[in-house]
Amino acid sequence: MNPKYDDLLKSKMSAESYAKLTALKNQKVYDFVGEFAEHCDPASIFVCDDSEKDNQYIRDQALAKGEEHSMALSKQTIHWDGYGDQARDKVNTRYMVYPENLEKMKTLNSVAYDEGYKEIMGIAKDNMKGKDAVVKFFAEGPTGSVFTIPCVQFTDSWYVAHSESILYRTAYEHFLNMKESEKGDFFRFIHSAGKLDDRGCSVNLDERRIYMDTQNNIVYSMNDQYAGNSVGLKKHAMRLAINKSGKEGWLCEHMFVMACVNKEKNRKTYFTGAYPSACGKTSTAMIPGEQIVGDDIAYFRNINGEFRAVNVEFGMFGIIKDVNAKDDPVIYENLMKDQEVIFSNILLGKDKKPYWLGQGVDAPDEGLNHFGEWKKGVKDAKGNEVGVAHGNARYTMRLDYLDNIDEKGFNAKDGVKVEGILYGGRDSDTTVPVEESPNWKDGILLKAATLESETTSATLGAEGVRKPSPMANMDFVSYPLGEYTINNIKFGESVKNCPKVFSTNYFMRGPKGEFMTSKLAKKVWLHWAEGRIHGEYETYDTPTGKIPLYKDVKELFKKYLDEDFSEADYTYLFTFRCSKWVQKLERTKAFYEKMDANTPKEIYDYWDAAIAKINAAKEKYGDEIKPGDYKG
Repeated sequence: MNPKYDDLLKSKMSAESYAKLTALKNQKVYDFVGEFAEHCDPASIFVCDDSEKDNQYIRDQALAKGEEHSMALSKQTIHWDGYGDQARDKVNTRYMVYPENLEKMKTLNSVAYDEGYKEIMGIAKDNMKGKDAVVKFFAEGPTGSVFTIPCVQFTDSWYVAHSESILYRTAYEHFLNMKESEKGDFFRFIHSAGKLDDRGCSVNLDERRIYMDTQNNIVYSMNDQYAGNSVGLKKHAMRLAINKSGKEGWLCEHMFVMACVNKEKNRKTYFTGAYPSACGKTSTAMIPGEQIVGDDIAYFRNINGEFRAVNVEFGMFGIIKDVNAKDDPVIYENLMKDQEVIFSNILLGKDKKPYWLGQGVDAPDEGLNHFGEWKKGVKDAKGNEVGVAHGNARYTMRLDYLDNIDEKGFNAKDGVKVEGILYGGRDSDTTVPVEESPNWKDGILLKAATLESETTSATLGAEGVRKPSPMANMDFVSYPLGEYTINNIKFGESVKNCPKVFSTNYFMRGPKGEFMTSKLAKKVWLHWAEGRIHGEYETYDTPTGKIPLYKDVKELFKKYLDEDFSEADYTYLFTFRCSKWVQKLERTKAFYEKMDANTPKEIYDYWDAAIAKINAAKEKYGDEIKPGDYKG
């Protein structure tokens, strides 16, 4: 298919693998594999199709090469990343940007294209030497769908290939059936774990780089194994998709997709939700009695005037800390079954069972974990005591193992119709538990763009610091923030019946600093929002939206939680705090000014008008406006 690479690829592949590659009749795929076979120089390359036989070969190789290890339950395995490779490397995750785009991308950790390309290709040179590599084909979203983005992964990590086989739909057949006009449009990922130590962990972390080229839809990831750095189809693909969607008029968002189930009225209403880290995203998606479609990333498209969404992924890459039988029964039960699960960076006891932080069981005093041979009380090179597991330890598992999955929505090639969107931040004194926006634009600019996460003393040493997190997506927005915000507005307004937008906040504290509702109160707020979508429940107006009446939430607390909810608590929680809201909007303005000097004036004008409206309300009603008092 290309005389430059034909002999090389035949020498590195079995006849069967080479036949699989050429059967695709895709010159761009062939040249991608050929270029990096030559440049990274692996000893061999296995081309994987969608068969169970090939997937089993990947599982077997991950064990044989020591990247994964067997456990007490035969279908479970454990993987350890290096001690210094336990989280996303934000410093060395950069966009390679053409000169004409460098100025507008300067706040998004960018590097000049030629400089970045020279550096990453220098690191990649011969980085696979002596190692066996694998080429595997996947899809973001369901295959054979308007949502589908085909992807090809070239890696020398069989753990990475195994992880992606769980997390994403395989798509060799999709590539095989591509029309000629489609064959050039796919995402490419080249990854090498590089030199490994005797535990099978990446050694050259000083040359760990994740360089993304959104202009050509390719990501280069070198000298890492932690999945947030190495698994191309996760957040790297998300960044490519955000850029692609911005050009094509659809959206890629950091959101769950779920169904709110109203058994009494025999209806199912689909919601999506965006929440910064530690603000309730997974716990909302997994509310007991509701159904999950996806827990992390969603694509939105306008299909026949409807706002429709798919879960991009097939599995879950979840934080395992504090997953236990009491708080996360569905997930915990699945982690205890003999089914395909990869644990990472937790403790493997001498009984070959898994142990992690917050599991709710007594862990042994010794075993193997991300530190190596571990005993209780052992300290690392910096004198820090090493825990049973890392705080960012993970599990990788198929989503369709869960009893609460909405199978029809999960498999729907045209997605599900979204009728509600939740934007949830974390603050102790400003945002009410749930509020409806009067319209889509207001929802984006006053609910989504103003999202913040409040730190606690346990995390940063300074309690009450508000970290801006527009759309809960700032780590992954791959083009200027102002433009991205405008595209969100335009997309929603292009849909005939756009979803209602709601803000939520599960972390409002009372006068003595206490949380005022139980963890499951989020079910009440969700079902109030579900009722509003269907024309139920009267509301009180506030300067920023609409809130529930006491009688309705009181009834919902009793119905769903069998709890009494006092009017005093309602009044405190749903009081509108004018000065706090003005401060929040001023912080949002400052953040946008910092992140994107070219943010359109219409956005600032909208916020300034909102501030003026709140100040006028403050003048008329006082700084704190109780529910029902505001009349415009």
